[in-house]
Amino acid sequence: MHIAWLGKKSPFCGNVTYGREITNHLLERGYQVSFFHFAQQEECDQKWNECPEVFLPFLYKSQIYTIPSPKSSQVLMRSLREFKPDIVHASLTLSPLDFRLPDICRELGIPLVATFHPPFDSKLRNLKSSTQYLTYQLYAPFLANYDQVIVFSEIQKDMLVKLGIPRGTVKIIPNGVDQKKYTPGYGGLKQKFKAKRLFVYQGRIAIEKNVESLLKAWRLANMGDDCKLLIIGDGPLKSSLEPLYNEDLGVIWLGFIGDETKRIETLQSADVFILPSLVEGLSLSLLEAMACGLACIATDAGADGEVLNDGTGVVLDTQGVTGQLKTLLPLFRDQPELVTLLGNKARQRVLDRYTLSNNIAQLEALYRSLCSHTPSLELPTPPNLEARI
Repeated sequence: MHIAWLGKKSPFCGNVTYGREITNHLLERGYQVSFFHFAQQEECDQKWNECPEVFLPFLYKSQIYTIPSPKSSQVLMRSLREFKPDIVHASLTLSPLDFRLPDICRELGIPLVATFHPPFDSKLRNLKSSTQYLTYQLYAPFLANYDQVIVFSEIQKDMLVKLGIPRGTVKIIPNGVDQKKYTPGYGGLKQKFKAKRLFVYQGRIAIEKNVESLLKAWRLANMGDDCKLLIIGDGPLKSSLEPLYNEDLGVIWLGFIGDETKRIETLQSADVFILPSLVEGLSLSLLEAMACGLACIATDAGADGEVLNDGTGVVLDTQGVTGQLKTLLPLFRDQPELVTLLGNKARQRVLDRYTLSNNIAQLEALYRSLCSHTPSLELPTPPNLEARI
């Protein structure tokens, strides 16, 4: 089976990780994959894998959305005609091209699957979550024209069904993490930072991630010299927050860590993972921390509350995060048995529900189901990689 994957390789975000992990595993399982993404040729010197790439022209690209050039639809259609894939899977990049995809694939007779990533707060309790809800309202009429739409939780499915998408069109396939790579182990950062307890946040340093509420709580809790808070990531608020919350308060800014081995080592060194977001989808960073056996604290934004329910972790309300964390942080500092118990439960939850292998198995079944309803396509000889578009 030949899968045309439309996704992201830059700038780094959860969508990038999602596309990298799934396409790599599909290739390992013997599928033919072509990767379509918005990029200039020079951006792609470092490859994830050996699959052919198609570079779609764009005018602007960010972690949040992309503005394609007027020629992008033509490039996409021409490439699909040439490659003749059995199925197109769009890991939606929040661009106007998303709205054109159903017409393009219908004209070419190719089944179309979308993974819909936008974060949300299920209770719509704040301005940011309401803005995200508008994204769902905008996309719903177009998603109804896709053959299948993948979301990560029952909450998302119910939201899209209420907005008019047929229930049978929406398929829940949660994010998954490679439990063989992300596993409990020993990292040496406690010794490096002279800490008995390491707390960690990993994600963008942006308004919707609510990192400042965590930092305020850390300062108010007076955690002592033996505790450190590691901040992994970059974003628009980093430059304003870092001078105010620095090593004098036990806060260590590690920046964006592109090397996966170093990210895993950092998680394995830590005891507690904290995610104070106002809106989320299903956080891969949270799943990675859980797989590494960290005790986890997260808000009930998006599907993260579902992940940590039934005592698997501590779930916060998205309102009053600073006050809640001010109380909880000393508890996690002083109760190592609690940290160990929740870390073990987090790891087991990932093994039970959120492994990447299970995610891929569900995708395979979905692909087979869609392709069984369309005429088989003759696969062309793989294109010459030197003649990429």
